Amino acid sequence: MPGFSPRGLWERWLAWQGGSVNRRIFAAAAAVGALTVAVKFAGFVKELLVARQFGTGDALDAFLIALLLPTFASNVMAGALGSAFVPACARTGEGRGDSSPQAFLSGTLLVTLTAFSILTMLLALAGRPLLALVASGFDPGKLDLAQSLFLVLLPSLLLSAVAALWSGLLNFRRRFALAAVSPAFVPLAVAAALLTGGRSAGVGALATGTLAGLLLQVAALAWGVKRQGFSLAPRWHGLTPPLRQFIDQFLPMAGTLLLLSSADLVDQSMAAMLGAGSVAALVYGGRVVSVVLGLTSMALSTAVLPHFSEMAARSDWKALRHTLRTCVRYVFLLTVPVALALMLLSEPLARLIFERGAFTADDTRVVARVQSFLALQIPFYALVILGARLLNALGRNVVLLRIGLASTIANVAGNALLMRRLGVAGIALSTSLVIVLSAVWMGIAVASEARRRGAPRLAPPPVQGP
Repeated sequence: MPGFSPRGLWERWLAWQGGSVNRRIFAAAAAVGALTVAVKFAGFVKELLVARQFGTGDALDAFLIALLLPTFASNVMAGALGSAFVPACARTGEGRGDSSPQAFLSGTLLVTLTAFSILTMLLALAGRPLLALVASGFDPGKLDLAQSLFLVLLPSLLLSAVAALWSGLLNFRRRFALAAVSPAFVPLAVAAALLTGGRSAGVGALATGTLAGLLLQVAALAWGVKRQGFSLAPRWHGLTPPLRQFIDQFLPMAGTLLLLSSADLVDQSMAAMLGAGSVAALVYGGRVVSVVLGLTSMALSTAVLPHFSEMAARSDWKALRHTLRTCVRYVFLLTVPVALALMLLSEPLARLIFERGAFTADDTRVVARVQSFLALQIPFYALVILGARLLNALGRNVVLLRIGLASTIANVAGNALLMRRLGVAGIALSTSLVIVLSAVWMGIAVASEARRRGAPRLAPPPVQGP
């Protein structure tokens, strides 16, 4: 039958998703989620190779701490780029001139390259004392290894910034596929480095593979941006209104992410105070949870931000409320069963994924406990991300900054209290409890914004179709 041919099914899918904004968001989230599966599968293959070769030993601890600072800076600065870039894009004109999308992209790219180059040089100069502070429990030899790996990994900061900017542009243009799948180059390149030179290069193969993967990711995104008709050359067009809005929103967003992203920095730094392998156990325990978060809340937030931004730009509060409520409803229906299943099956899952080679049964028990505690956060993390995207689209990043500050303080206090009783698993439990608190604070902030704009409360409506 023609309607059931591949082309017929595709046409029906396009017709269905064109019926409403919520359907378009669902379709985009489904596409991003499906592609995230491919990315996470590549990461899964990489983790198998890393666990088999390094287990939870000192070499892997040194690499993870060396990667921690560039990753933290990237999550803060590059993450703020994408979050500030998309709402500003919604306010650029489609014509020519200094306020055109091309002028905005060129000016933003120039500002980004300049700022991140300076940041990279500053981190290179301050690397040793920062690493000594973060990894206070490392002996001198382990700290030396971490420093050498840190210098190799530093260029990843600049590459991540460019990738975030171009991914934001593609997402705004509803070209979600390339932006979603391009991160797969990083784990694939690391896996290739381990397979071809891992025995001789040791943990250095992880660093060189990471850089090679980021270069491939940036190249793929550059191709996608060119396909959209944009020039890749940075160029200054003056401080145009869209660029001024981008800078105004970038600074508080960077401050917010500085606090929110500090959870990983604080957690791994405090884990380094515990026994050998604690940092690796914490990271391994978060791998499966991060996959679930990527397939649910992160995929949805990627799809919803352009729509939130456009609705906010035209002050369409009714559509904004309906879209948010629909997203909250379906996020809960999806994430609660997954979180419960992951908590109940944590140990057999950790054994199936990691236990081979240098990764022992004792390692499995520690990682499984960490993983089960981290799984508690899954539904609440989704609410935090959705609320953050809404406040981001409304230009209320200063509210996110306050929530981030409170979360950071609570995380440090929770870690200090629970790690004494539960070890590295206590750090995982503290992280999840802080996410629960952040979800409550985010709900209060969103309700306050609704009242401020004279809107009814953003409570979920009765279950109905999108």
